Amino acid sequence: MTDHLNSAILLIHCPDQRGIVRAVTDFIFRHGGNVTALDQYVDPEQGMFLMRVAWSLDQFDLEREDIDAAFADALGREMQMEWSLEFTDHVQRMALFVSQHSHCFYDILARYETGEWRVEIPLVISNHETLRPAVERLGIDFHCLPVNKENKAQQEQKQLELLQHYGVDFVVLARYMQILSEDFVSAWPHKVINIHHSFLPAFAGARPYHAAYERGVKIIGATSHYVTADLDAGPIIEQDVVRVSHEHSIDDLVRKGRDLEKIVLARAIWQHLQHRVLAYRNRTIVF
Repeated sequence: MTDHLNSAILLIHCPDQRGIVRAVTDFIFRHGGNVTALDQYVDPEQGMFLMRVAWSLDQFDLEREDIDAAFADALGREMQMEWSLEFTDHVQRMALFVSQHSHCFYDILARYETGEWRVEIPLVISNHETLRPAVERLGIDFHCLPVNKENKAQQEQKQLELLQHYGVDFVVLARYMQILSEDFVSAWPHKVINIHHSFLPAFAGARPYHAAYERGVKIIGATSHYVTADLDAGPIIEQDVVRVSHEHSIDDLVRKGRDLEKIVLARAIWQHLQHRVLAYRNRTIVF
């Protein structure tokens, strides 16, 4: 479901304790807000409370810039909360990183062009020129920054400068075949979304579908996750699988795998756009 366009959203996690839901909803009520959605979860192993709450701002009596401080004073600090505050009428700005595998890239552009997602794409960054015409056809800026061992640090610095210049909110790696450095990732925590085949790490390397075919796998899949310094080990947002059999060729596996990659990445982007993903301790709760 999509939240009302004039709403605020809090994503909260903190040590589990009595009275959290009451305290949060009372804060909203006392300032004239009306709760429109509330989801919560308690992680029993970690003793952590996690929550997503949305409320209408139509009659809310705090200015947006004052909500954070007021929430901290009222209960955030006392309950040792960590939280993020989002507003549904803010149109997020998404940057795409892409190389030459274009299936995820074209799927995202189609959703963008048809208005399926309420998002802006101000720029696309690539290490190849291949997809420039498709990008510029939609009036999106295209920046080609080839990367090699010698210039990787300099090109990443240019990428970071471009993201800041264009006011980007988050990045999607639409099969961008370069490993981002720890410095880059640390500058964008839980704001870089990646897609890969679920064969990793069992079928790592450049030809995972061939390796899977040789082993006679019965299920193939795809995983979308936030990027961290540990390669393909960040908090998972979305996954899916499809069954295959001995009758399927390598080409069949590749085709089915690419179909899954498109839909799994699209689901992850949608959840992120809706502020439904709470990442903590290298895992996610998707409300």
